[in-house]
Amino acid sequence: MVADVHRTLLYGGIFAYPSDSKSKDGKLRILYECFPMAFILEQAGGRATSGKERMLDVIPKGIHARSPIFLGSTEDVKEVEELYKKLS
Repeated sequence: MVADVHRTLLYGGIFAYPSDSKSKDGKLRILYECFPMAFILEQAGGRATSGKERMLDVIPKGIHARSPIFLGSTEDVKEVEELYKKLS
């Protein structure tokens, strides 16, 4: 994840790790993976979301709670959020 997010910071685009039918809550741990990368991206002027809410506003239900995550430029991540709203 670190290398992929680093590439996103350097070249733009979006890092996406959505949930799927096998992992409905996503695979990445909120406290150890999602929060640190979301913080870095937001400090760099980007945006981070779970698809439904700002990643840093998510309240973990446990120490190993997991979440889907989308990181990248504000415009790209807003597009993902709009798609999620249409599908739900």
